[in-house]
Amino acid sequence: MTSASAVPTVDWDLAVAAAVRLSPRPPKLGRGEIAEVVGELRGAARTAQEHVRAHTGLVAPAGASSVAVVDREGWIRANAAGFEAVMDPLVERIAAKRKGPGATPAAALVGGALTGAEAGGLLAFMSGKVLGQFEVFGPQEAGRLLLVAPNVVTVERELEVDPHDFRLWVCLHEETHRVQFGVAPWLREHLLGQLEGFVDDVELDAAAAVRRLWAVLRAVSAAVRGKEGLSLVEAVQTPAQRESLARVTAVMSLLEGHADVVMDGVGPAVVPSVEQIREKFQRRRTQPTRQQSVARSLLGMDAKLRQYRDGAVFVRGALERVGMEGFNRVWESPETLPLPHEIADPAAWVARTA
Repeated sequence: MTSASAVPTVDWDLAVAAAVRLSPRPPKLGRGEIAEVVGELRGAARTAQEHVRAHTGLVAPAGASSVAVVDREGWIRANAAGFEAVMDPLVERIAAKRKGPGATPAAALVGGALTGAEAGGLLAFMSGKVLGQFEVFGPQEAGRLLLVAPNVVTVERELEVDPHDFRLWVCLHEETHRVQFGVAPWLREHLLGQLEGFVDDVELDAAAAVRRLWAVLRAVSAAVRGKEGLSLVEAVQTPAQRESLARVTAVMSLLEGHADVVMDGVGPAVVPSVEQIREKFQRRRTQPTRQQSVARSLLGMDAKLRQYRDGAVFVRGALERVGMEGFNRVWESPETLPLPHEIADPAAWVARTA
């Protein structure tokens, strides 16, 4: 898509084609093994619904969302469609803000191809990492739970854990996300509103562009040297955008931490080898290879890992103070979501929302 103001956007067809071509080779499985894995993941997703409901007391409306077991190409296509649905309207907002002559149509097409190639590389990399996800911004308004079968098989083989236990363990985490958006249907629009505010804070002057370029160079240097620093995602933000990012990060920390806490809370009763799985999986999270460390830092994935940790601390702290029923107030409205500083101070959230 090229807008009237010729602002470059992403060539999503190119992104998908590149991602499918570059995605890692799947594990070797016979046709019967594939059918067995798909069937078991679907069954584990249904089983997880009962356990999450019993543990949290949260009941998502019947038929609120669906479950799909996909391969890596299916995950790529689903995520490209979701990104397109979110990004194209945001690009239009940026286009509407531009003053003076915009880029030429030719420049927009070149920019779209370049960003399409970049998006394809990112999707290819992530297609081999994601075990499952709740598709918040996909074509289905109620969302959809995606389970990426080849990645589940790859990781369970790498960790040498019981496949049946591991598949249910993964589904417990992802089912919790499905329930979160099911009991809080306003959450999707809330996140979209935060992203729109993020775009509204975009700076378009040359000085800002230079500052961002320097921030990107510093982020790349820090990542390659293995030092703490901004990710590329964070490096291109203005101060106002960082405030918006902090609010979004607080919500994502809540969602990821809550899913981890529920997964660990349910696990011992229904996943016999849960302690072994958690120990090996946590080691895998925290001890990446050098190449993985650079990629994770540049792509902002280290921030994702912090979300699991910080969010879990918040959820456990809130549960200790007000119990499950009191904690579940968090899903009532945008006003009951934790503020950025409350993620590290659950007592402050309890005092504000009590």
